Amino acid sequence: MIYGYIRVSTDKQTTENQRFEIENFASGREIKIERWIQETISGTTQLNKRKLGGLIKKIQRGDLIIVSELSRLGRNLLQIMGILHHCMNVGATIWTVKDNYKLSDDIASKTLAFAFGLSAEIERNLISLRTKEALARIRASGKQLGRPLGRKNNQLKLSPHIIKITRLLGEGYSKGSIARKFRVSRMTVNSFIRTEKLQLPV
Repeated sequence: MIYGYIRVSTDKQTTENQRFEIENFASGREIKIERWIQETISGTTQLNKRKLGGLIKKIQRGDLIIVSELSRLGRNLLQIMGILHHCMNVGATIWTVKDNYKLSDDIASKTLAFAFGLSAEIERNLISLRTKEALARIRASGKQLGRPLGRKNNQLKLSPHIIKITRLLGEGYSKGSIARKFRVSRMTVNSFIRTEKLQLPV
């Protein structure tokens, strides 16, 4: 089965450009897209809550997924690597239009996957280091990691989650996705990050 996968983050974005790119790419190689998977969802959403997750579960040897670029699969390298490794293990192929990566169960793909994997390991270590440094900086400034007693406004509602929010920022989650996760407004998240000085070091 040959799939075309399209993802946009919000309903304000259009899927037409990605579909056009994939169709042109496939046509130039005499490939016929047999099924389209299209969704409007953040790449930071857990894979099992995405249509892509359902597709990955049923992918089989010989199947092909064509996507405009690797970033459409997820918002961080660790998630993308998990998807690539699963497809390689079952003998399926992922082919990207913009990068022209054809990742399948062959030596070249495994070499490229190794490079991605090494990058993912480095990224994971850097995220951990940035998070620890940010928390140490917060503690050193004398700030309390938790909600002060008797105060219950929306901004302070986030105080018990300061460690998790710091980690999410380090992993590249957007302020909007963090706001949705904790059921507050984006403005509240912005204010909380500014007040707690959670900007992480580069």
